[in-house]
Amino acid sequence: MWGLLPLYWHLLEPAGPVEVLAHRMVWSLPTALVVLALLRRWSWVGPLLREPRRLGLILLAAALISVNWWMFIWAVAADKVIEASLGYFINPLISIALGVLLLRERLRPAQWAAVGIGALAVAVMAVAYGRVPWLSLALASTFALYGLLKKRVRLDGVASFGAETAVQFLPALGILLFLGTRGEATFATEGAGHAALLACAGLATALPLIFFGGAAVRLPLSTIGLLQYLAPVSMFLLGLLAFDEEMPPERWAGFLLVWTALSVLTWDALRTARRSRARLRQAAAKAAASASAPSSAAPVDPPAEPSATAAAVADRPAAAGTPADTAKG
Repeated sequence: MWGLLPLYWHLLEPAGPVEVLAHRMVWSLPTALVVLALLRRWSWVGPLLREPRRLGLILLAAALISVNWWMFIWAVAADKVIEASLGYFINPLISIALGVLLLRERLRPAQWAAVGIGALAVAVMAVAYGRVPWLSLALASTFALYGLLKKRVRLDGVASFGAETAVQFLPALGILLFLGTRGEATFATEGAGHAALLACAGLATALPLIFFGGAAVRLPLSTIGLLQYLAPVSMFLLGLLAFDEEMPPERWAGFLLVWTALSVLTWDALRTARRSRARLRQAAAKAAASASAPSSAAPVDPPAEPSATAAAVADRPAAAGTPADTAKG
C-alpha cells in the first residue's frame, strides 16, 4: 500500500501538494478516532497528557512526518517518484548513521561497509548530476529522525497515529480555510468523486500503518525489514514504468550502489538473526539439561543464568539499522 500511494496522490490532481497534505492530515484524525474506538484503546491518553516531555516529542514527530509527507506528495506532482524512492532506499543507512552519531551505537563491519557504499552512491549521483540529491536525502533524514523520536515516545502504532493526527488537525484545518478564502481549494469545485478521494486520504494513510502494526507483532524483525523494501521498489517501478521518468546511466549507477549497500545490510541482518536463534536454542538446551539433571550430594542451583541469557537474546533486535527500526509510523 505504501508503495502504491504515488498512484493515489496522482489521482488528486488538480489539487496542489499543500491542499493534499492538509486533507491528509484533517481526515486522518476522524479515521484514527474510529480505529481507537473500535479497539477501545484510550488508556494511553491520560498518561501522555501528564508528561510534557513526551507531548513535546509527539509535537516534533508530527512536524517531521508532516514535512516528509509534503515532500513525497510534491515529488509525485513534480514527476520525481524515482528520486523519492531513492530516499526510502537510503533511509536504513541514515538510520544507522543516526544510531552512531546520536545513540553511540556500535556497528558491525558489514554495517560500516553498507554505510560507506551508500555514501559513495550519493557522491556518484551528486557528481553525475552536478547537484546533491537533496530530495532523497531530505526524505530519508526526516523519516529516520521521525523513527528516532517514535522510539523515545514509546507509543504503539495506533496510539501514536492518533496523537500525531490530533496535533496536525488544527493547523491543517487552518490551511484548508485559508485556501478556501483565496479560491484555491478544489474540494468543492472538482466534483463529488474528487471530494471523496480527498476525504479518503486519511484512510489511505491509516490502513498501511494499521496493517504494519499487526504484522510487526507477528513476524520476526528480519522479515519485517525485508518486506519494507517492497515500498521503495514499488515506487521505483511506478516512476520508471507508469510515470515514464528518466533513468540515465549515472542514476542507474547510483541506484546499483545503494542496492549493493542494502544487500550487504540485509545479509548481515539475516546472519545476525540466525546466530541469535542459535544462541537462544543453546541456552534453552542448557537450561533444560540443568533442570533434568539428577540431584547430587551438592544442591544444584536453578538455571537462572541460562534463562536470563535466553531472554536477553530473545529481546535483542535482529539487526540494528534495518528498515523496521524506522517503520513508517
